[in-house]
Amino acid sequence: MARQKGIIKLDGTIGGVTFYKTQDGYLAKEKSGVEADRIKNDPAFERTRENGAEFGSSAQSGKLLRDSIRTLMQNASDGRVTSRLTKLMTQVKNLDGVSARGERNVGVGIATVEAKALLKGFNFNNKAILGSILFNGYSVVLGTGVITLADLVPINELNTPSGATHISLRGAWAKVDFATGEAEMQETNVVNLPIDATSTNVVLTPVAAPVGGGTDLYFLMIEFFQEVNGNQYTLKNGAYNALSIVEVQ
Repeated sequence: MARQKGIIKLDGTIGGVTFYKTQDGYLAKEKSGVEADRIKNDPAFERTRENGAEFGSSAQSGKLLRDSIRTLMQNASDGRVTSRLTKLMTQVKNLDGVSARGERNVGVGIATVEAKALLKGFNFNNKAILGSILFNGYSVVLGTGVITLADLVPINELNTPSGATHISLRGAWAKVDFATGEAEMQETNVVNLPIDATSTNVVLTPVAAPVGGGTDLYFLMIEFFQEVNGNQYTLKNGAYNALSIVEVQ
């Protein structure tokens, strides 16, 4: 693809070249010469169809995970989280060592230790990496979803953006069944703290255990706020908020 330059930006197709706008600016590419019907039926494109089927399955698995924590992502995600998560799910799908080519899927691949390791540590907001914001250790109790941060001193153990006066910490426990497409998530209590030198033992406990089967995913979220006249306002529409998968079972 090529990048458009000049004052006038084009949008549409002219002479076999398609012009369009993306997050990276205005781009242009040649229109594909292969018709969709041929790709769908021609034996020469069997590998293409297999790759497409697996990609679609991986994208659907990423959507399932995003949908399961939609309420959290509304305040902590970046503009490329969909593509980043689809790429991750493709890597998980590749760990399916039993299904035929074209049928490999995340539901099988996720059972491996390697797949769980890939998911652990994924940040939904690439502009606010949890490990670059929080310098206090935390523990996660598998099977209960309780997250504990012992002796958290916000002023010393957080990389605080300019203007922030308070933080909120919350956790979540989700059961996501990538084989059946079913998922449920339960959030914890929210702990709101001023950004000062006070030491606090933060304990985040899910209100209930999520029902269903599949993979257990545990999340930790940090939100920054600025207090003005007794009211707290999120900073820059949540651009500094972090949301990460902190454990996978």
